[in-house]
Amino acid sequence: MIDDATVRHVARLARLRLDDAEEAVMREELSGILQHIDAIRAMDLDGVEPTTHVIEVENVLRPDEPRPSLPRDEALREANDVVDGSFGVPRMD
Repeated sequence: MIDDATVRHVARLARLRLDDAEEAVMREELSGILQHIDAIRAMDLDGVEPTTHVIEVENVLRPDEPRPSLPRDEALREANDVVDGSFGVPRMD
């Protein structure tokens, strides 16, 4: 079981401000996560191939092939502000 000091340390690292009730919930949740990790470590996984997904994932995107882009004058036609042939944006100070 995780102690209160560890919960407060993790909360501080995550920049979370927790009250006493939230600390208690976090302590239980973190302890549960560590119990699951211990259960996985106890399993005999020799011969099991590492995977990133539990099912086969296939890339469904189209091939990345170069093609002509939108002409600059057409892209800038609806722009509110054009500066030197580019979109003008407000200065951020």
